[in-house]
Amino acid sequence: MVLHPAIKASEGGAAAASRLPQARLDEAIGLTQAIDLDVVLSEVVPVSRIRPATLLGKGAVDRLAAEVEAAEIAVAVVDGQLSPVQQRNLEKAWQCKVIDRTGLILEIFGKRARTREGTMQVELAALSYQRSRLVRSWTHLERQRGGFGFLGGPGETQIEADRRMIGERIVKLKQSLEEVKRTRDLHRRARRRVPYPIIALVGYTNAGKSTLFNRVTAAEVLAKDMLFATLDPTMRAVRFPSGRTVILSDTVGFVSDLPHELVAAFRATLEEVLEADVVVHVRDVSHPDSDAQAADVEAVLKDLGLGEMVDGGLVEALNKIDLLPAERRGEVINQARRRADALPLSSVTGEGIDALLACLDSRLAQSREVVDVAVPLADGAGISWLYSHGEVVARRDDETSAFMRVRLDPADLQRYRRRGSAGRGL
Repeated sequence: MVLHPAIKASEGGAAAASRLPQARLDEAIGLTQAIDLDVVLSEVVPVSRIRPATLLGKGAVDRLAAEVEAAEIAVAVVDGQLSPVQQRNLEKAWQCKVIDRTGLILEIFGKRARTREGTMQVELAALSYQRSRLVRSWTHLERQRGGFGFLGGPGETQIEADRRMIGERIVKLKQSLEEVKRTRDLHRRARRRVPYPIIALVGYTNAGKSTLFNRVTAAEVLAKDMLFATLDPTMRAVRFPSGRTVILSDTVGFVSDLPHELVAAFRATLEEVLEADVVVHVRDVSHPDSDAQAADVEAVLKDLGLGEMVDGGLVEALNKIDLLPAERRGEVINQARRRADALPLSSVTGEGIDALLACLDSRLAQSREVVDVAVPLADGAGISWLYSHGEVVARRDDETSAFMRVRLDPADLQRYRRRGSAGRGL
């Protein structure tokens, strides 16, 4: 059973007021199906006043209890934040397991994480969440363990022991993740020495980032019509038509009301976005809540310290136009024409991909410097390098040298100078 509590704005539901309750319910159903649960009952439950004991009103709790029993439901998902007391009381009333939105997202992340780092981040988030749940949620936590010595007190209760063990594990995980972070920093410094510009794909979960990534890079990253299909970041080198090589990064998708435990735990993963030269916001324009999803993504990016980049304007990939009816498709395309940084496309059909790559190439070219160099004609490798890494805008040759005016990235210019070639002017 999947429930979305539609809480009145006066009761703290203002944050979700811009989202359609049915769209939120559909998203919760998608999240539930992402961990292979069979949804037999789903409903938007109006909540006029939040009940501290159960969140929902008594009438709704009793009515749903009968439906849970009749349908033999084993798990109830409440698309909201439940306190430990509310979770326990609903489990008693419905006689089934109850999890809230945070618990559901943690279940998905736990199932999907593949790398060592991803697994550690999920465990850290899950333990932080569980520690907050150790408030008389289960009766076995009230048992005591014996004290040491003959004059000791009553000993350590199970709840204290569990909290201590969780705390110790959290400390170890944080230390391990710091080591991973240092390793990532080394990799980033190595990339800066290479160096290639980094383009990061961000967006709401299931917006089509991985499909776009596969289309551009010819990679085979898992791409499914499924929420949170991608958890671990993937990076691939891509060669643009201009000859420029870039690194494209596919990142974990965002979601509204992302649990704060996960935002903190996955900060290391999302740091790839912080290093990006260009951030591409992939949007599912076929989704009824596309604008609200975009606002959620921008809010998370600002939390990561990318407020300046967001305010300056991200490149928007208006994805899934192939799913739009003809009239709506025309509206999206016409609106995009008024903006240089919004590009309608379809990752599935390939429509608009070339325009996106040209836009990204142009963005990166804005930081390029124009330099004049003279390269001996005998240095064929040097001339070839300039053509492959830069944009040759003018060239004239004499008997011994090629005099070239080249547009280069600052980092590539440094690399070329390290080769020992001297600039003599055109």
